[in-house]
Amino acid sequence: MAYRSPKPAGNYSYTPLENQNDQKIDGISQKLNALRNITVNIQDEVRQQNRLLNDMDTDFDSSQGLLGATMHRLGITTRSGGTKLICYLAGFSLFVLFTIYFLASRGGE
Repeated sequence: MAYRSPKPAGNYSYTPLENQNDQKIDGISQKLNALRNITVNIQDEVRQQNRLLNDMDTDFDSSQGLLGATMHRLGITTRSGGTKLICYLAGFSLFVLFTIYFLASRGGE
């Protein structure tokens, strides 16, 4: 294919088809720039989401460690014959949950 100069040389003039091709090339160029901008925005969003997921993973790991330690202590309590203590703990937990529910339901009125 021969190279076509952007401007007509001499008495050579653009034909309507060449003008149409140039317009389509400009349109494709604009669409390509828009696609590039969308791609950059998607990349930024993915990076932000990955940071959020990494932070959540760290939080879940620390929560898992706390829960594991709590379960270990609860196991020690049950093995030491502290069933009465566990009943008190369960009752207190239910009391707190009902109190929170009651306060939350009255707060909406």
